[in-house]
Order: sequence, then C-alpha cells, then structure tokens
Amino acid sequence: MSTVELKASLHQLIDGIQNSNLFESLHDILSERRNSKDGHLWNSLTESQRQEVLDAYQESEDPDNLTPHSEVLRKFK
Repeated sequence: MSTVELKASLHQLIDGIQNSNLFESLHDILSERRNSKDGHLWNSLTESQRQEVLDAYQESEDPDNLTPHSEVLRKFK
C-alpha cells in the first residue's frame, strides 16, 4: 500500500471514530511514535527480552506454530 493510500485509509478510520477516549489514545500513540528515534524500543529491552523476541520471530516462521486469524478473533469476541 502506498503512502497516499495509507493516509487515505487512516483518514477514513479516524473519520469513523466517535469515541473521544479512542481519539486521545490514538493521538498519544502517534505523537509518541513520531517523536521516538529508530531503535529506541529495541534498545530499551534487556538482552533476555531481545532473545525472547528473536525466538518468537523464529518460531513464527513455522506455519505449524501459527494460530489461524479466525481463531484469534473468536477468542477476543
């Protein structure tokens, strides 16, 4: 998806939001993300936490370890 398409999609999502708390959360997330430096989150992790992320990523490469999207949605409804 191009930048222009992403912006249009984001605008559509925002236009559909009626909850002021959600607006505030979205604003906070975007502001924090815009002001953070690349690698800040990764650098804030301990070596153990970094290894857990890398292990999880490696495990996710095996389709047998993945949960179908429909099942995840069912759990959160």
